[in-house]
Amino acid sequence: MSKAEKIAAFDPNSLGDRSNNIYGLPFTCEEAEVVIVPVPWDVTVSYSDGTSKGPQAVFDASMQVDLYDPLVKDAWKLGLAMDEISEEISVQAENLREIAKSCIDALEEGESPEKDDDLKKLWNEVNAGSRWLNAKVKTRCNEWMSKGKLVALLGGDHSTPLGLMEALAEKHASFAILQLDAHADLRDAYEGFDYSHASIMFNALRIPQVSKLVQVGIRDYCQAEVDIIDSSKGRIKTFFDRDLKQAQYEGASWGEQCRSIVSELPDNVYISFDIDGLDPKLCPHTGTPVAGGMEFEQALYLIQQVVQSGKKIIALDLNEVTPGEDEWDANVGARLLFRMCNMMAMSQGKFQ
Repeated sequence: MSKAEKIAAFDPNSLGDRSNNIYGLPFTCEEAEVVIVPVPWDVTVSYSDGTSKGPQAVFDASMQVDLYDPLVKDAWKLGLAMDEISEEISVQAENLREIAKSCIDALEEGESPEKDDDLKKLWNEVNAGSRWLNAKVKTRCNEWMSKGKLVALLGGDHSTPLGLMEALAEKHASFAILQLDAHADLRDAYEGFDYSHASIMFNALRIPQVSKLVQVGIRDYCQAEVDIIDSSKGRIKTFFDRDLKQAQYEGASWGEQCRSIVSELPDNVYISFDIDGLDPKLCPHTGTPVAGGMEFEQALYLIQQVVQSGKKIIALDLNEVTPGEDEWDANVGARLLFRMCNMMAMSQGKFQ
């Protein structure tokens, strides 16, 4: 059956069909305009693990998402599909997570890899595994982009999109990262892990094509990260959650603040969304929840303003969705991902 025939036969008002792809949509990745690349990895998380189960949880919860998008009529016809969840990555993540835990336990006991060769070997093994993952992600994302697909990465912890960023750097001379997050993620090799989830933006800034990092909602950070921001000579612009909230208390509207945020961005924008950027009532099981944060529609309004400004979203990621005893976190993640993917496609003129 052709894509056109699938569209004609599909009822967007019916119950999600789990035998189809994500959101119950009937499209394969080859037919879809937007391909979601799942990365089940949470090796270096420093608080609670479980984000490696995020991609499957979001897929399962997506069957409950209604396909009506208020911004685009019949947006589902564009074609959205999720790539297969890699069993190879899942197995490697499970094995390395246990090794990383033993490394973290050793640190908490005052031990150091610089003084213990056996410990150093464990750290080296985790770092090597993370390099392997980055290469796998880069290759897979490049495969889809070479076929003209828009790519959205679904983690996993926040270390997972580095390979996608590196792939984009081969296709774009310059782009900015718009980071929605509770954490600055500017730590240098946090806990000794070169590719820690807490180091993703530190590593991203090593990519020369990343011209700017605009952070929104940041509310948990250390002095070293503040120093990096202050010494960045404008390459990093951080809109701290506290400052945004206090300005609102004094009368500033969110619309005004979004226009200020968007004005900091160049034409090409990569969106990196750690779900803990939202109020933790929306993601209570995420790995490192922090009080404060954005509401669901508040975050989407910001992304909408990016699109309406005429800027192009070249790719995106959603990370740190951790399933709990119910589907709440994944439900929120699935709805957020659907809307973000549609807005990315809109920014690239896919609905014209």
